[in-house]
Amino acid sequence: MGRLILNRLAASAFSLAFVVVTIFAITAALPGDVADTLLGQSATREATAALRHAMGLDQPAWVRFGRWVWGMLHADPGRSLMTGRPVAELVGPRLYNSLLLAAATAAVSVPVSLVLGLACTMARGTLFDRVVTLLMLGTVSVPVFLIATVAVFVFAVQFHVAPALADINAVHSPLQFIRVFLMPVVALAGATTAQMSRMIRACLIDVFSAPWIEMAVLKGVAPVRIVLFHALPNAIGSVVNAIALSLSSLLGGVVVVETVFNYPGMAGLMVDSVAARDVPVVQCCALIFCVAYLSLTTLADIVAAASTMRGRAH
Repeated sequence: MGRLILNRLAASAFSLAFVVVTIFAITAALPGDVADTLLGQSATREATAALRHAMGLDQPAWVRFGRWVWGMLHADPGRSLMTGRPVAELVGPRLYNSLLLAAATAAVSVPVSLVLGLACTMARGTLFDRVVTLLMLGTVSVPVFLIATVAVFVFAVQFHVAPALADINAVHSPLQFIRVFLMPVVALAGATTAQMSRMIRACLIDVFSAPWIEMAVLKGVAPVRIVLFHALPNAIGSVVNAIALSLSSLLGGVVVVETVFNYPGMAGLMVDSVAARDVPVVQCCALIFCVAYLSLTTLADIVAAASTMRGRAH
């Protein structure tokens, strides 16, 4: 077990190193730079070159890469080229807001997905299973930006139960929290819940077809007991893997949802920084997204490996 964990962590470290190089290469390949943004199109070449030199933008790529990696290893992502403020001060509050939105989405999507996955598994082949599966397939096929737009039209324009823009500074009570986060969470949880439910259903169906489940059914064991004490313990690795993979897809939806609802999170900061060519901020945000994805998938693989080893031991 220890060897499996070490191998998985080593693979994640290699993936992270590849991601670091890729992030730097992509940001270095962006057309233009922050000097053009600050000085404008009317600036002379001499002024632009002088500003690039002052910011270190004219240094060789390997020098800038080494300086960035050294700073990240020491928890210092540098300073914003646009404002001169430390990147950590800009990213910190935005990261908290994004984690809050992700936690609210997970708190809704994970329980609902588990219930739907279990219900569809136990009612496999029935009209309920077919209808729910069809709805889940349809929801997964709908782009997140369309779900967000429909949520604005329904909840903000038609029924006026939630504001069109997510102003988290207006949250001072649980009711205000629900009103502000209702539409972003609905937009994010829609596709995530549908995808997660389908994956959980597939994992549980494999377990329910196992011989010991059939034996428990023949012995007259109650369905609830079969689910809680026979199916779930043997499917926990696959279920956790499905949940982690589905939650990692939030990273893509967050960019769209935060933009549509003007939510002050990491994605909005990253989009604005890309437009301004504020490379240190872009690199820091992209690295955080990638580390979050790698952490989720690594944790899921370790839990799946531990579950498999436990199953073999029994």
